[in-house]
Formats: sequence, C-alpha cells, structure tokens
Amino acid sequence: MSITEELLHSMGATEEDYKPGDYIFRESGSPQFYYQVVTGDVKLNNYNRDGKEFIQNIVTCEDAFGEAMLFTEKPYPMNAIALTSCTIIKICKTTLLSYLALHPDIYMEVCKSLSERLYKKYILIQKISIHNAAERLKEVIEMMKKEKENQERYTFEVPLTRQQLASLTGLCLETTIRTIKRMEHDKMLLIKNRKIMY
Repeated sequence: MSITEELLHSMGATEEDYKPGDYIFRESGSPQFYYQVVTGDVKLNNYNRDGKEFIQNIVTCEDAFGEAMLFTEKPYPMNAIALTSCTIIKICKTTLLSYLALHPDIYMEVCKSLSERLYKKYILIQKISIHNAAERLKEVIEMMKKEKENQERYTFEVPLTRQQLASLTGLCLETTIRTIKRMEHDKMLLIKNRKIMY
C-alpha cells in the first residue's frame, strides 16, 4: 500500500532524485523518514562478510520501503540502493506517525500493507530454502508473475538480471545462468533477446 503523493505532500513531504548505485539509507542507520518510490527501482539488500550480496526485495513505482522500522527504535537491518534513476518521496517519521495517530483508517491500511509484505516474505523464504536451483528460480519468478493480469505462458518478462535473481535466491551467478539455460531447454521459460519470458 502506498500513501497518495498528494496526501504526503500535504503533510510536508519532499522529493529527492537518486542515480543508480546511490544509497537512500544504509544498514545500521537510524530510521528517520518514510520513503516511497515515485519513479524507478530500489533494491533492499545486505552484504555478507565476503562481500556477497543478498537482495531482500526490489521495490518499484508507488511502493513504500523501510517503513516497518519507523515503528521500532531499531536501526535499519538492510541497505536501500537505487537500481535505476529514481525519484523518492519522503516525509519525517514524527510527522507521519502523528498523522497516522489522528487517522486510524490510514494507519490500518499501512498495517495491512506491512502484513501482506511480511506474508510474501515468509513464502519467499520457504521457497528459496528448497535445495533445487530450478525450483528456487521458478518459485521466485512465479511470485512476481502472480502480480500481473496476464498469466499466459511466456508473457511475463522477468524484470531482474541474472545476477539479481542469483542474489535474491541465494544462488551463485554461474549456477543461476546454467539453471536458466536448462529451464529453457525443458520449456519452463523462454529466452528472447536475452530477456527471460515466463
């Protein structure tokens, strides 16, 4: 769920532009703002000690991110990094929480949205704990496709690179590439102009 831009602006929200690779916030930082994507894509990630990336989520137009931490006194457990050129709307934590306290209907919508995302996260964790690489990739791609209206075979263009799919599923890049080729051979997906169609 996103809060309408008009409502956010009426509360004093501002917009900021980011270039690909720019950090919007960093792991261990103190949550001070509500963030929502106006345009572009943002990845939420972590790096392990060896520098290997794990992508927690990719958010896009009208998606809010990092807002769960506004309700705790805990630091961010992940980074938010612009994947593409982005415009992000943000509003101060105290302003937003004061508004939500006066408008329980909006507060309830925010809670429902957080609950929905938590549910999807539990499903994703369950899916990527499967040991078979093809099953991991298939489940992640199917979760993304479920959001789309057209469910016909090979109509969904996977919006992620092979590296992003690897980071999202906990697989190495080489395994992901080999598995995608095998999935194409088994007619589970189609490669068209280097894009994965599912």
